[in-house]
Amino acid sequence: MLYSAWLLDQNCPVLWLRIAAVLLCVLGLGFGVPCYVAVRSVAAGHGPAIVMGYPTYGGGPFERVGIHSSVPLLLVFAAVCALEVASGVLLWRGQVSGAVLALLLLVPGAVFWWGFALPYAWPLAAASTVLTVVGWRALH
Repeated sequence: MLYSAWLLDQNCPVLWLRIAAVLLCVLGLGFGVPCYVAVRSVAAGHGPAIVMGYPTYGGGPFERVGIHSSVPLLLVFAAVCALEVASGVLLWRGQVSGAVLALLLLVPGAVFWWGFALPYAWPLAAASTVLTVVGWRALH
């Protein structure tokens, strides 16, 4: 009981920001690194590569509406992922710009998470957003 009360205590804003920062970096790196594999495969004309049994950014709703994985599309997604990592680093340092960037990246990120059918991105983004808002007062 005491432990859960401590976790819910809003007197830990720096802790919440640090956890949010880690989640943003996991989100950006977790989807950005496989994007490199997908870009190489698509550029070579092989279509999306299969990594750990899953296609790298192919076969999702984008394809069902006629948007096929292409190098430019994947590079834009890689840029969004890189910016998520950058926002995580800034947030770790307690900078408002990191929180603002993370919130701004929710829209383009959500488009790609939906379009590439990336279900694990949604809970990571939701948790990092909630933690960022809860820890907002510790930003400078």
